[in-house]
Amino acid sequence: MIAAGVLMAVATFASLAQDSARAAADAPQPVVGADAARTSRDRAIRYLLAKQREDGSWANGVMDTLQEGGFSIESFYAWKLAADSLACMAMAATDETPEVRAALERGMTFLVEAREPKRGNTWDTDYAWGALYAFVALTEAAADERFQGAEWSARIEGAARRYLALLIRLQSPNGGWAYYDDPIFSQRPTWDTSFCTALVLPALNDALERGWLEDRAVVERAQRYVRRCALPNGAYTYDLTMLPRINGGEHINQVKGSLSRIQVCNWGLAESGDKRITSERITAGLELFFEHHRFLDAARMRPIPHEAYYANAGYFYLFGHYYAARAIQLLPPAEREAWHARLRPHLIRTQRKEGLALDFIDSDYERVACTAFLALGLSLGVSTEP
Repeated sequence: MIAAGVLMAVATFASLAQDSARAAADAPQPVVGADAARTSRDRAIRYLLAKQREDGSWANGVMDTLQEGGFSIESFYAWKLAADSLACMAMAATDETPEVRAALERGMTFLVEAREPKRGNTWDTDYAWGALYAFVALTEAAADERFQGAEWSARIEGAARRYLALLIRLQSPNGGWAYYDDPIFSQRPTWDTSFCTALVLPALNDALERGWLEDRAVVERAQRYVRRCALPNGAYTYDLTMLPRINGGEHINQVKGSLSRIQVCNWGLAESGDKRITSERITAGLELFFEHHRFLDAARMRPIPHEAYYANAGYFYLFGHYYAARAIQLLPPAEREAWHARLRPHLIRTQRKEGLALDFIDSDYERVACTAFLALGLSLGVSTEP
């Protein structure tokens, strides 16, 4: 009886929390201008500046919550590496001050000297997540005028080539990347996801243009994989299966479970040269994002992945909002500010008084990654850069 009462109380609390989230999401959302966005972004940057470690990194790379049990020790290093890469990207995207410049250079020094992540065990291939974002951060740094000197250029290229070699080894037979593997386990993983693949497409294309990557087929296979995940309704499937896993009800591959994937996949394909991703298609994806946004709200801060409606997970939230901001930047300049003004309130609501942002469990690497996603998303709307 006691156990039943506890379960009923937990279920009631969860239901009330979801009702509250839906009510907040359904309420009219204010628009936020560039000045308020800059203030919020600067608070996030101050948090990251204060958190940077002596070696130039940000996250601690160890398990600090029991909710992360079951993963290999190496996975925590991979998550740390991805978070540190995002923090470097956030520092590079914000308004430069002497303090920001120093933090950026310390962060990049750590990144070019850090060892590549390793596979944790048979199924746990989270080292791909760290490799993906490290490679993205390094390719963006290679285009940054602050790192054009001979020494920096050589160090960045050397590190980028190491991560590129790792990604080539990890590219699945279908052409994509993911963070777990399915039996029968093999050295080259056989599972991939649309969003992991899409986020690295522009960086791969950049590597091709720079001469770091000679095999164009690596990019073409990845593009083809993401395109094959696209559904006629504008959604992208989580992964590629012979028949899309849509079996009625609240499924992750329906539009309401694909809101964040739509943004990163449209952006990744467009930025890597796919002319089929037009402004109209990007706009349609953004309209879906805001129309069904309450399903991301309901999932945010839930500690169990894919527990919310349409199998949304908390960590879809800031990831998706950052790539929505990047998708907005592909629209004609005159259209961008109105979209950013709609996006900003949803970003800013995740920010705490210390400046950090969160959408999932309160672990150290999540604090860094989420705060970096927030700063990056807000920077895109206030910067003069495309």
